[in-house]
Amino acid sequence: MGTSKVKWVSDPSHSEILFKVKHLMITNVKGEFRNFKVETESVGSDFSVGATKVVIDASSIFTNNEDRDNHLKSADFFDVDNHAELVFESTSFKQEDDEDFKLKGVLTIKGVSKEVELDVEFGGINKDPWGNEKAGFSVSGKINRKEWGLNWNAALETGGVLVGDEVKLSAEIQLVKS
Repeated sequence: MGTSKVKWVSDPSHSEILFKVKHLMITNVKGEFRNFKVETESVGSDFSVGATKVVIDASSIFTNNEDRDNHLKSADFFDVDNHAELVFESTSFKQEDDEDFKLKGVLTIKGVSKEVELDVEFGGINKDPWGNEKAGFSVSGKINRKEWGLNWNAALETGGVLVGDEVKLSAEIQLVKS
C-alpha cells in the first residue's frame, strides 16, 4: 500500500449535510446546506493521519421555506453577507471500534470558533462503476447554536421558545480519491 498520503475530496452528488432544530418545542424542522466541500487525506484506509477541512457556503442553507431561509441568512442567524462560510477543521480522528470514530475539530460560524466532537461511522472504501475509488462516512453530532452567537428566538405565549438551542447535525459524506 505504501505510506504516502492520498488526498480525498467530497463527491457533491453523493454527499449531504443536514440539521434539525426543535420548533415550537414539539417537532423538529430540518434543513440542509447544499454547497460544501470536504477535503481530507489518508494512508491506505487510515484517515487518522491527515487533517480534514469542511467549508460550507452559508448562503446555500435550504429548509424548504423561502422566508425562513432568508431569515436564516440574515444577521439574526448566519449573517451570510459578512460571513460567507462555515468552516470545520479537524484536530483529531480517533478509532473507537471497527467502524466508529470520534472526530474532533474547530467549527467556525460567524467568526466564532469552538471545539466540537462528532461521531463518525466509516462505511468503507469501494470503486464505482467508472473506476473511481470512493470512501464513505456517516457523521452525527449536536451543538448548541448559542455558543456561536446564533441567539435569535421568540417567546411563546404558552412559555418556552419558538426555536430550540440544540442543533442536531448529520451528514453523509462520499469522498473520491483525487
